[in-house]
Amino acid sequence: MANQTSLFTGPLISAAARDSFVKLDPRTLIRNPVMFVTGLVAALSTVLLVKGIFTGSTSVAFQAQLVFWLWLTVLFGNFAEAMAEGRGKAQAASLRSTKADLRAKLMLGVGETWELVNATTLGIDDVVLVETGDLIPADGEVVWGVASVNEAAITGESAPVIREAGGDRSAVTAGTRVISDSVKVRVTAAAGQGFLDRMIALVEGASRQKTPNEVALTILLAGLTLVFLIAVGTLPAFATFAGGSLAVPVLVALFVTLIPTTISALLSAIGIAGMDRLVRFNVLAKSGRAVEAAGDIDVLLLDKTGTITIGDRQATAFLPIPGVSDRDLIAAARLASLSDETPEGRSIVALAGEGEAMPTGAEPIKFTSQTRVSGLQIGNRSLVKGAVDAVLKRLGNTVDPVAATELKKISDEIARSGGTPLAVADGTRLLGVVHLKDIVKAGIRERFGELRRMGIRTVMITGDNPLTAASIAAESGVDDFLAEATPEDKLALIRKEQEGGKLVAMCGDGTNDAPALAQSDVGVAMNTGTQAAREAGNMVDLDSDPTKLIEIVGLGKQLLMTRGALTTFSISNDVAKYFAILPAIFVVLYPGLGVLNVMGLGSPQSAILSAIIFNALIIPALVPLALKGVKYRPAPAGTLLARNLAVYGVGGLIAPFIGIKLVDLVVSGLHLA
Repeated sequence: MANQTSLFTGPLISAAARDSFVKLDPRTLIRNPVMFVTGLVAALSTVLLVKGIFTGSTSVAFQAQLVFWLWLTVLFGNFAEAMAEGRGKAQAASLRSTKADLRAKLMLGVGETWELVNATTLGIDDVVLVETGDLIPADGEVVWGVASVNEAAITGESAPVIREAGGDRSAVTAGTRVISDSVKVRVTAAAGQGFLDRMIALVEGASRQKTPNEVALTILLAGLTLVFLIAVGTLPAFATFAGGSLAVPVLVALFVTLIPTTISALLSAIGIAGMDRLVRFNVLAKSGRAVEAAGDIDVLLLDKTGTITIGDRQATAFLPIPGVSDRDLIAAARLASLSDETPEGRSIVALAGEGEAMPTGAEPIKFTSQTRVSGLQIGNRSLVKGAVDAVLKRLGNTVDPVAATELKKISDEIARSGGTPLAVADGTRLLGVVHLKDIVKAGIRERFGELRRMGIRTVMITGDNPLTAASIAAESGVDDFLAEATPEDKLALIRKEQEGGKLVAMCGDGTNDAPALAQSDVGVAMNTGTQAAREAGNMVDLDSDPTKLIEIVGLGKQLLMTRGALTTFSISNDVAKYFAILPAIFVVLYPGLGVLNVMGLGSPQSAILSAIIFNALIIPALVPLALKGVKYRPAPAGTLLARNLAVYGVGGLIAPFIGIKLVDLVVSGLHLA
């Protein structure tokens, strides 16, 4: 998934060119009403051309050129869509290779025996054994063991990840490889219905449905086409009333020039390319609607740990209570952390520096959810560290009340600053506090500033107490926070924002996040999370990087901007084309219209042919922009609208004047009309 296919490659272009003809099938073409009508017009013109050849018409050469460029207009529209789909199909082929010929070690009964079967025969709740070097045969959850898994086939990242039974890191995906140890996996998806199968279908566009915005725009474009069809249909009668006539090829050219062929040809490609860009960013959107919603997000909910902060609290200071030396506190804290392999424990040892080695015969005091302390037992001497209330509870009535009061003062100060206090005791003697701090990620404040400029309000969600939450929120620059949050609190917050007319995005990885992920407008589930979380979200981040929500919002806005920019360009483009073709068509009936021929085109026929040629060529010229997307910079909506109107609106007006004039010079110079 990490390989970035070039925008244009030989195989991609040749396949898209071939598919352009396949898409001429009326059953496929009718999905785009404007291009379907253009195809019908091209077919009618072809019939009239054949008739003209047999009847000896004097305008056969002119009609033949019109027919040629009309068909090219349809083919170029098909080419734009085929290019977007082709990039997804290339990724799908890569994904298919990861699941080809998968075999599984199906566990038999309750023993340790297994038999080798084809992965396609596995059913839900089957248990398979996966050992070092084996590919995981199906989506599932680890029910026994712990192992390192290489998920590069899915995420593109070569660094292995740990998967273990229980907790929020038990989900595994078919096609990934176990590189150490072994695990037993319970299958959670039937053959052909797994995560990888759905990814393949989505990236190749097989299951893509039009989004509400696309449907609305398609209806608008179809409506405009109908209006212009009626308008052009009345022109022959008007010309007869004026004492003249209009040839069918001229009416055809006028009609195709008037209808919005440019944006109609590119609309599907823009939507497909939007999802494709997310996939290349290692984010799987389950629908185009989710991508669009990301571009309209008003509120962004982010977990504190791992998103705003690094995720591992670090020891930053040793604070002894009065009457205790720094040396005694540091030495005791270091000894109490020697057997602690957590990131916090290792940071205490690192901050303490060199000191006494592990005493002979010492026994670790293991941390449990009941005691909430850990340390070292050296004979009759107990060295412990842990939550302040847990340490005081452990010491009970033996604790010195004055020392306990001083300890609480220091702890409260640390909590107000956003840190976490760990009390340290040697036997029944309180020594002081270790200051643990969540380290806010570098540059996160600036990134939240970008979101604020987009008009997005950020809310930090944390289980910390309000004092700690407020401190981290102030340091990181979020707009608001929700402290001591439960799953019900998250759900209530999302519903409250939505009832106020806001679109909400959030990320999560645990089963307890599933309700909120399902309720949010954009729910980004981590690939390392539980099956419930991945099913509830409408996006899955294959890298399991919660901060990617910020990029997802940017990509969503880029999709909306690209569609808006090209729609603006297309409509402005059509307005300019009118000035080229209308005076040329009616100048014979109304010579006074000659003053509108501001481009000084060679002849009426040259003007008509030049407009049709330009109308066809502008589509492939805009394909790279449709696939790559308009560059997005964080700014208020008003600023973005003004920039789009200035660049694409004015550009759409100017481009046809230059383009049609250049084509006219070629047409006139070669005497093509």
